[in-house]
Amino acid sequence: MKRLLCLIAPVFTLALAGCGEKSDQLSEDGRDFDGVEYSEPAPYTGKVIDGYLSNARVWLDMDGDSQFTPGPLVVELDNGAEVALPSGEPTTLSGSGGEFSLDVSELVLDPEIGPDLDPRDYPLYALALPGKTLEETRSGDVVVGSAFMMSAPAGIRNITPLTTLARYRALAGLFLDDGSNLSASLAGLNLVRDYILAQEDRAHAYARALARFMASQFPRAFNELLESEGSDGTERFLSRQAAFLLGISLVQNADDVIEVVDAAAQGNYANVDVDSLALPQVAIELSDPVLLTSQRVYAEPERSDTLPANRSDLLVSAELAFDYSEDGRLLSVSANGCLSPSMPELSRLIGVGGYMAKLQTQWLPSAALSPQSRINYDVAGTDERLVFDWDNQRIYFETSTTCHNHERVFAGSTELGGNPEITYSWTLQDGRLTELVAQIPQPDGSMFIRSLGLEPANAISGFPGYRLSEDGTEVAALVFTEPVSDCALEPGAVGMDLVVSASQSYEFSGYEPQPANFVGLSLELDTREFGYPEPGDAFAVNRLLRFGFLDPAMSGLPNVDADAGFEWVMYYPPVGGIGFQDGQPNLVKEAYLKKYSGARNCGREFEEVPAGAYARVEYGHQRLSGYLLSLLE
Repeated sequence: MKRLLCLIAPVFTLALAGCGEKSDQLSEDGRDFDGVEYSEPAPYTGKVIDGYLSNARVWLDMDGDSQFTPGPLVVELDNGAEVALPSGEPTTLSGSGGEFSLDVSELVLDPEIGPDLDPRDYPLYALALPGKTLEETRSGDVVVGSAFMMSAPAGIRNITPLTTLARYRALAGLFLDDGSNLSASLAGLNLVRDYILAQEDRAHAYARALARFMASQFPRAFNELLESEGSDGTERFLSRQAAFLLGISLVQNADDVIEVVDAAAQGNYANVDVDSLALPQVAIELSDPVLLTSQRVYAEPERSDTLPANRSDLLVSAELAFDYSEDGRLLSVSANGCLSPSMPELSRLIGVGGYMAKLQTQWLPSAALSPQSRINYDVAGTDERLVFDWDNQRIYFETSTTCHNHERVFAGSTELGGNPEITYSWTLQDGRLTELVAQIPQPDGSMFIRSLGLEPANAISGFPGYRLSEDGTEVAALVFTEPVSDCALEPGAVGMDLVVSASQSYEFSGYEPQPANFVGLSLELDTREFGYPEPGDAFAVNRLLRFGFLDPAMSGLPNVDADAGFEWVMYYPPVGGIGFQDGQPNLVKEAYLKKYSGARNCGREFEEVPAGAYARVEYGHQRLSGYLLSLLE
């Protein structure tokens, strides 16, 4: 590790001596300023502060995983050599006044191996232990009731809620003058100083409120572990991603927390009762799932007037963005171009409470084939939007286009906003969805009603059976006639990336007269087990590959040549290949909408991507942590 001689701090004020000046004592800011190497293994000292916290676990995070790592810990030097620290990361418990002293003697190396490891190259962490850590207040010591974790940028030796905020703002690439409300609120504050010693009441009030917010998001199971007899804060519980998510959530919500403090203070921060403040309650998903964050839809023929077309001739006609809360719940879907809302797909999402990661195949493909989609796509901006109100069991669809006139969905304006074009509501029984209703205002002032009732029999593949009605009359039904059944693989299919290893027959009624060849309907699935990650392992997938359907409104479009029904075919990354996610192996990579091709043999290798299609949909996925970080950039 190279020594960090001068910390560049774009996200917090440093009203300090210049870099390289010597300092015999820990400064108010908790920074080192000596410009020379350590000549002896002096203890590495600092403070843990909310108020001053004693009996808090402190450690130097040398491996970057945000948890204390016991020994032996192997560290690789810049010269490629490796050294083992028998005791692991330097750690201790803070004492009176929040002061701590880390034994860093093991960081002194034999000169023949390499230069000494400098503790100022690594961030410090502190963990407040519920029922054990004490906070020094004007009224005496108070036992900390809930755990929370703080950190400080490398080289900073005060560990506070504000240094935690400063560190994660820096990791997110945010700067002091980024124009945000938070930057304005923090103006004039030194985020790394001992604000108690400096008697900065505003900084102290902010810090205590931020500590309360961090405690509210701390995992309950970890809190209970730390409360237990014998726990000393060295237990490993959080993943690297979970710790990062907690830090990013702090950055995302700090402005709202500080706004509450400012409103209560009215300029007098010394008298703010932080414990009585109504701070934001923000759920967070610390498993850091991979989520569908974008779709690109190709459904406009470049060199012909009708669909289907050669897949290389399809132009982009819509781009979709999926927006989430910090716990991975879908908030909205926005489209430049046109969406194609699917009631069966909405019912799948409602069944998991909006938490996309709970769906094995996230958001089955759909595409608006109207030429208006491309026309709207060529003009930048959001043209359509689905907004999810989970608390009130409502979904709102807004459009400013004419893409859905053939479905009796008419835009009320050429701009989004105002009354939605569709309002979806649903009924639950024993926690299960029983009916989804779409209310669609008509130009004559009437209300057109579509309703979807679920048929749960045999629907074990995650693809719901249903009955669709319009104004009280059933128009279509999809019913599974038997469970999923496995089949013997053809010799040439064994070991291939995608294989139809199982199928499930279903019956589709309605939209009479149906095309003559719309028969032999079944879901085709890949449900094999793979020897992954090691030969002999049993890694299972459950991938929906193909399903057929009818859509008279879509097939009746003047640019669509459809006389046999439609089918979606879906493709996935090879197990262990590029784009594959170990914990979520059933994420679609791309899908094609094509003419229904009838019954096929179960057990075959799944076909290569089709030469021609009505539409192609490309999926974009991102980890929740990366998605939340992108919101801050």
